Amino acid sequence: MSQIELNDKKIQILKVAEKLFSEKGFEGTSIRDISKEAKINIAMVSYYFGSKEKLLEALIIHKTADLKLQIESLQHEKLEPLDKVNKLVEIYINRINCNKGIFRVLHFELTSKKRENSLAVFTELKKGNLKSLETIIHEGQSKGIFRKDIIIPLITPTIMGTFFHFHMNKPFFVELLNLNTEELYDNYIKTILKNHIQQTIKALLVYEN
Repeated sequence: MSQIELNDKKIQILKVAEKLFSEKGFEGTSIRDISKEAKINIAMVSYYFGSKEKLLEALIIHKTADLKLQIESLQHEKLEPLDKVNKLVEIYINRINCNKGIFRVLHFELTSKKRENSLAVFTELKKGNLKSLETIIHEGQSKGIFRKDIIIPLITPTIMGTFFHFHMNKPFFVELLNLNTEELYDNYIKTILKNHIQQTIKALLVYEN
């Protein structure tokens, strides 16, 4: 499924769906719940999206299309391979941090076989992003900068897994690190956590001195 045409009503429905899916789960949210929260006739939601599964698919495309474009364009930037990887980490952290709702939905729904068709579009996105990452890693390997024994498909889970562990344990880290406001918490993610993940990925990629 390609990028969808969106009007204000569709965007409003997608925002509400993301909020409810992330709070109540996909199974726990009905089209009626979404239409009520969005203050839109239930028939209008069905007219625009057809089904709850198609609504989830549209939401995934809406929220991840720009991530795909950013990662694809990164391959062609005039940067050294390690700088590209550092920027890749920054792109992932920024996009996930700005779209915690949809990534929470995906994190939960990916464990369910029931949603395989709806999530096929997300699987295709991940395959495309992996190809872009492979291009960057192979460039670094050809220059003798990156190790030859890197397991490339595990790089992205290392980035996202670290972020999600931090975020899923937010109350613990807020208390531990005195991140008592949302601004402090977000700034920590964008600076210290991002730098930590970049250092971790660098340690996996680069030959030891």
